[in-house]
Amino acid sequence: MRYISTRGQAPALSFEDTLLDGLARDGGLYVPDAWPRFTADDFRALRGKPYAEVAFHVMRPFVGGDLTDDELGRVICDAYAAFDHQQVAPLVQLSSNHFVMELFHGPTLAFKDVAMQVLGRLYDHVLAKRDRRITIVGATSGDTGSAAIEAVRGRQRAEIFIMHPHGRTSEVQRRQMTTVDAPNVHNIAIEGTFDDCQNLLKAMFNDQAFRDEIALSGVNSINWARVMPQAVYYVTAALTLGGPDRPVSFAVPTGNFGDIFAGYVAMQMGLPIDRLVIATNINDILTRVMDSGDHTLGRVEPTMSPSMDIQVSSNFERLLFDLHDRDPAKVRGLMDQLKQAGGFRLEGAALDRARETFAAQRVDESQTLDTIRRVHHECGGYLVDPHTAVGVEAARREADPAVPMITLATAHPAKFPDAVEQAAGVRPPLPERMADLYDRPERCEVLPNDFDAVTAHIRSRRTG
Repeated sequence: MRYISTRGQAPALSFEDTLLDGLARDGGLYVPDAWPRFTADDFRALRGKPYAEVAFHVMRPFVGGDLTDDELGRVICDAYAAFDHQQVAPLVQLSSNHFVMELFHGPTLAFKDVAMQVLGRLYDHVLAKRDRRITIVGATSGDTGSAAIEAVRGRQRAEIFIMHPHGRTSEVQRRQMTTVDAPNVHNIAIEGTFDDCQNLLKAMFNDQAFRDEIALSGVNSINWARVMPQAVYYVTAALTLGGPDRPVSFAVPTGNFGDIFAGYVAMQMGLPIDRLVIATNINDILTRVMDSGDHTLGRVEPTMSPSMDIQVSSNFERLLFDLHDRDPAKVRGLMDQLKQAGGFRLEGAALDRARETFAAQRVDESQTLDTIRRVHHECGGYLVDPHTAVGVEAARREADPAVPMITLATAHPAKFPDAVEQAAGVRPPLPERMADLYDRPERCEVLPNDFDAVTAHIRSRRTG
């Protein structure tokens, strides 16, 4: 297995090199040079297997022999041993044909843990083998940062700097990052939006001298090794509900497009998925592009589902690559338009192809609250966080009685207690292991949205 850039001007890499590089040096994102394919019998053979065993078989083709089977198996088993639920990603039935898949049973109560716990251990393995150190810089709209910090904290060969938009995460999200007391962990609050944080991160990767100076690597879903483990839970959910002998659909609360792209990956591997529903809040650029082909950037509006308050969905570039027959020149052209003119149009056969697989729905703030309230009332007191509520409402609109629908529950409701309490009248408590979160001291630097200021700060604080 080799990995190629969506923009076609960076060298093809092995899995290990792709893991350490993160973003391609031409600014593109790495994807496999060909999608591995499973037969229906391959999928059937995984029915009833433990989550870690399914994960091993799904991820193995992407590793391409860079890890032995024993090494990969240990990484996966260690990653999921600390999850609170034996199934890792259990299904909960909301109605006769609608399920939620709970992805919040990891250490930071968000779906990002499912991939980050694997990623941290992959870094350990590869860096020890190569006797190297790296500096990880990440951008977060809320959940990526805490999951990345939890995966990397205390590790000897990696130092991590996480940028989050100042004042634009929930208090729980912020404290999960800023209260971690580890010498290799650094938090930066950027005076701006998540898109500003992400633009700073991409600029660091595109500054080749800075990139090499600090041995930069990334944990955002621009890193292929973040997307790869997320494809697994699409497989386990589908198999639980009768796959591959009947299709299922998924509704995915969507910000940076990585989580739903993992569903697309599973589909390319042969998993029968009927529809992938892009669920957005009022920051609805992905709904607009699916409805009309218009991908024009707008203003980021703060919402009660902050992890989705994004206009530039980085992983959408990976889909554009496939939609345009893997022609990197076309992708470069679209990305140039986005940078120079603030948008582009998805047209013709590419838009038709997207609509064959994806649907999209926009859910506003009042509809989000109504959905939290309705689920709590109709489903025996079950609570969903605002992001999951966006997915549940989008799923309701796209429901097909003949096809099971699975909404990805991307965060524990206790991460967003104010919104949940406002809607349902119940304040969800944090798990016992986090009960003192509000009492822990915070460590964070507030910096302007300025490349020179942020890179100077990283240089001054690095210990490696």
